Amino acid sequence: MLGLFLKNYSFWIVALVSLLCDRLTKIWIVQNFELTAPAQTVPLWAGVFHITYVTNKGAAFSLFSQGGEWLRWLSLVVSLGLIALGLFGPKLTRWEQLGYGFLLGGAAGNGLDRFITGEVVDFLDFRLINFPVFNLADVFINIGIACLLIAAWTNRSDATTD
Repeated sequence: MLGLFLKNYSFWIVALVSLLCDRLTKIWIVQNFELTAPAQTVPLWAGVFHITYVTNKGAAFSLFSQGGEWLRWLSLVVSLGLIALGLFGPKLTRWEQLGYGFLLGGAAGNGLDRFITGEVVDFLDFRLINFPVFNLADVFINIGIACLLIAAWTNRSDATTD
């Protein structure tokens, strides 16, 4: 059984570390901020970056915030699929392990929020570009996508040199 985890070792490390970072930051936010209207915010760099405690029942940019209960199941299916890939799939390249690991950590982090409270805790507020408030799980999902794009690009260039 241990061999299943060792095959894609970096995948599991990245998934676990990203999930832990997401959960710990959300726990810290919930324990140290109050959910108020208007949202409680602390400027770290006034007008540029704030910590703002809000929740989101939907997906990115509050899409599907009405009737988005299905998102918890989507998070679960994606997480279980990625776990199956890590356990039973092929030995992944370094970039694939990083990409899928970050995706698993992010999907599981937001999925846990949806199962526990029915909404996701968001707190990273970049006001300079007027971007929606987000969390570390969202960051990890985007890093995962970037890693998979790099993996696809490097795999393609490796295939053309054969």
